[in-house]
Amino acid sequence: MSVTVRPIQQADLPAWQRLWDGYNAFYGRAGETALHPEITRVTWRRFFDANDPVFALVAESGGRVVGLAHYLFHRSTTRIELTCYLQDLFTAESERGRGVGRALIHGVYERAKAAGSRRVYWQTHESNAAGRLLYDKVGEHAGFIVYGQDF
Repeated sequence: MSVTVRPIQQADLPAWQRLWDGYNAFYGRAGETALHPEITRVTWRRFFDANDPVFALVAESGGRVVGLAHYLFHRSTTRIELTCYLQDLFTAESERGRGVGRALIHGVYERAKAAGSRRVYWQTHESNAAGRLLYDKVGEHAGFIVYGQDF
């Protein structure tokens, strides 16, 4: 079955919510550790705010929304043009291995190029073996280790 990637629409909210919840559960954000509902509400609104640099794509197959990608553009101290960060990528479990993730990544590549960006990057958890198999084919592991601290 073919996969179509397109910008998210308001009518996609129920399907996006299911995928978003699945994505967050995959990374341990469910039940007591779930994101606060306001984060989800604000995230959803950002996709439709022309003044916010956060964007969303969805993948459709067989008339259903089966994947999501969230990305944003930011400045960099090592480039003049904007850099694109692919923040979230998720495919419905039933659709994995069918090219949905690859199509979404390429959809982000296309939007980044159209925006004048020459770089897309993302990160994943080291335990995401299935995702990493795809990422090794469509991107280059830069060798960086990510650090962070929540306040």
